Amino acid sequence: MVIRSAVPRDADAIAARSSQLGYPVSPDEVTAHQASLRSLPDHSVLVAEAEQGLVVGWVHVFVSRRLFVPPFAKLGGIVVLDSHRRCGVGSSLLSRAEEWALGVGCSVLRIRSNIRRVDADRFYRGCGYRLSKTQSVFEKALVPNQPA
Repeated sequence: MVIRSAVPRDADAIAARSSQLGYPVSPDEVTAHQASLRSLPDHSVLVAEAEQGLVVGWVHVFVSRRLFVPPFAKLGGIVVLDSHRRCGVGSSLLSRAEEWALGVGCSVLRIRSNIRRVDADRFYRGCGYRLSKTQSVFEKALVPNQPA
C-alpha cells in the first residue's frame, strides 16, 4: 500500500468512499473541492492506494485557526473501503495526517465523530485519541440577499 497526495484522477474513488460513509458527493464535486484545496498550504488530502492502483481510503486534514487558542489540525474526514478495514489502512492514513500536522506546526489533531459511529469511536481510541468534550453542532442554511 502506498499513501500519496490525492490527484484529480482520484475523484471517482474519493466520491465512492465518501458515499459509502453516508456523504454522497459526485466525482465532479470532488474534483471542484479538490482543486480549491490544492492551492491551500494548510490543507492536505491523502489517499491510500493498494494493488493495481485501487484507492482504498482517503484522509483530509487541515489547520484550524481561532482567536483564543494556538492553531491546531483538524480531521476533515477519513474513509476506508469496507473490504480493507481492519487491515491498517485507516491507522496508516491517520498516522500520515498526524505527521503532516506536526510538519505544519500543529501539536494537536482534533477529530469530530458522530456518536452513532461506534466503530469510529473504537478506532480513534485505539489510535491513542481520547474524548475531550461533547457538544452540539448548530448550522443554518444561508440564503444570499436575505437578512440575517
